[in-house]
Amino acid sequence: PYQPASFEFSNANKKVVEELIARYPQGRQQSAVMPLLDLAQRQVAVEGAKASPPVGGWIPRAAMDHIAQTLDMPPIKVYEVATFYSMYNTAPVGKYLIQICGTTPCWLCGCNNVIKACKDKIGIGMNETSKDGLFTLMEVECLGACVNAPMVQINDDYFEDLTAEDAKR
Repeated sequence: PYQPASFEFSNANKKVVEELIARYPQGRQQSAVMPLLDLAQRQVAVEGAKASPPVGGWIPRAAMDHIAQTLDMPPIKVYEVATFYSMYNTAPVGKYLIQICGTTPCWLCGCNNVIKACKDKIGIGMNETSKDGLFTLMEVECLGACVNAPMVQINDDYFEDLTAEDAKR
């Protein structure tokens, strides 16, 4: 029910699409699928921030279909990429996507305390979005800073060496 019927890149992003595709050799334009998915997700986030309640970045099926058409590739190939990588959201998320690393190094360093602090502070569980649309909480696999565990990614920002008190702040 949350899938829009259509999607088009904004006029400003149409220029970016051309630039991204041009980075790849002739006949290899399909390699631009990942940056185009990212661009679509960021465009939806900008538009969603104005909605009530606000919505964060995610990639509607119509955007995936549009990317497939743009790159002259089967839609299923775009769906495969979008659903394989955890950096792409295929359903609406909150304006602030809070991703907490739950792999072994973060777990050993207390990510469970960070998770509990976030749940308590925001009042939602894992894979839930707050009623006001501002926050979505997710546990994810490695965020790549094991030496500074536990860590959290909020949208494009990373926070390392966290305690429960840090998470609440």
